[in-house]
Amino acid sequence: MLKLHALSALLTVISAASAHDIRGAHEHFAHRRQALASTSGVSSITSTSTAAAGTTSSSLAASTTISTSVTTSAATSAASVAPADAGLSASGVPALAQITSGMPTGTTLPVSSTYAAGASPSYYAGAPALPTPFVVNVADWPKQDVVPPTDSDEVLQWMTELDGYDIPDFAPTVDGTCAGDPAAALDAANRGWWTCGGYSRDTDIVACPDKMTWGVSFDDGPGPYISISRLWKLLNFLSEKDIYATFFVVGSRVIQYPMVLVEEYMSGHELSVHTWSHHALTSLTNEQIVAELGWTRKAIKAVTGVTPTTMRAPFGDIDDRVRAICNAMGLTPIIWTTGPGGPFDTNDWRVAAGTVTGVQQYATFENILGNASVMDTGFIVLQHDLYEITVDLAIGYTLNTALSHNPPFTLEPIGQCMKIPTANMYLESDTNQTFVAEHTSHNSTNSSSNASTASNTPSGAGHSLTLSTLTAVFAIGLAVASAFF
Repeated sequence: MLKLHALSALLTVISAASAHDIRGAHEHFAHRRQALASTSGVSSITSTSTAAAGTTSSSLAASTTISTSVTTSAATSAASVAPADAGLSASGVPALAQITSGMPTGTTLPVSSTYAAGASPSYYAGAPALPTPFVVNVADWPKQDVVPPTDSDEVLQWMTELDGYDIPDFAPTVDGTCAGDPAAALDAANRGWWTCGGYSRDTDIVACPDKMTWGVSFDDGPGPYISISRLWKLLNFLSEKDIYATFFVVGSRVIQYPMVLVEEYMSGHELSVHTWSHHALTSLTNEQIVAELGWTRKAIKAVTGVTPTTMRAPFGDIDDRVRAICNAMGLTPIIWTTGPGGPFDTNDWRVAAGTVTGVQQYATFENILGNASVMDTGFIVLQHDLYEITVDLAIGYTLNTALSHNPPFTLEPIGQCMKIPTANMYLESDTNQTFVAEHTSHNSTNSSSNASTASNTPSGAGHSLTLSTLTAVFAIGLAVASAFF
């Protein structure tokens, strides 16, 4: 009997580890991310006497190097070999083999434009005027990179937005990872937990509907421009190539780099909520989730005058409880695509973390494009703008490769690829009330089990789910059998 119990427990752990793969290598230590931000020039906002930034309290489990599973398709990129020799690429960034953790930063570039209060973007009909240029008063905001307190007047007011919504009564996960919470991992299908099994719902945006269309986005900014060139290098490149993107911004950095956010918004890029402290949302209480979303909405509004109607969960860590809270607060979740070879994570952040090389990262991206070529829908890829390394990879290699692919990919911001009018991307001008997602019951169908569901999840998303489910069945069966011995 003891042996059977031990075997049952072991299978439970295996199930959680298998489901953990669907989250991919994007799970990494929050303190590692903090250290990288520090070495890249991201400093904490301080008052004249006391620091306002705190140390992250995230306890995300340490992840080992996990290789991304990919399926190499027959439709491969025409530009299948990236330059790896010494020198600069055509985009003026280092050769691919030279893009590594700890590489020297580039030359500082000047701010490309300045915008006065009262200005409004020409591309956005009915846009509110820009507010007075934002000047941060640290006393008015939570500490940076720390989950905000839940007893403030602001959070208490935002909590009323949940009134009338059926928020699933799921306990927070231990740390947002499958391995860290095996019990929650075994209940992933019921919870609709994307992290463990790739579960999404009809109200999630997971892929562009049109084939060969890439919903371009960047996570974790806005980044600094004071001592390094990454921000203006990226925006200048996007402007030159006539590419527009969706920027998933972290509230802590919005108030730190408001000029960056204004530049992105006024240049025609889309803004979306990426929480205040970049914490795994399933590990938080309802009140903490509301605080993470609410403070980020408020920061974006204070800087630009608009409030996004979309969001992305850090690490993709979302379940039906988190979804319901997002929906109640008028925020539609956006996740990156899971295709034939697994989640479309470029692994660019891993180059900054020092766990893969630029050459290895580019190979991962080429496999993504190969897999995308055989899909019936478009796709959304995970990449980042916080580090100069990830920007160099984007403007020197990945974006150009997509544009030179045969046939070429169409690159659009996610809202545009979803045929959502710009006005409906922001609360102040949202006239299409059906866009703001209604609460989805936790009994909704898992989209990864059917490639043709309304969630647009491409085929191939269910492999880890199937193994996890079968293992769970074996574990339960053995546990029941052990009672008879």
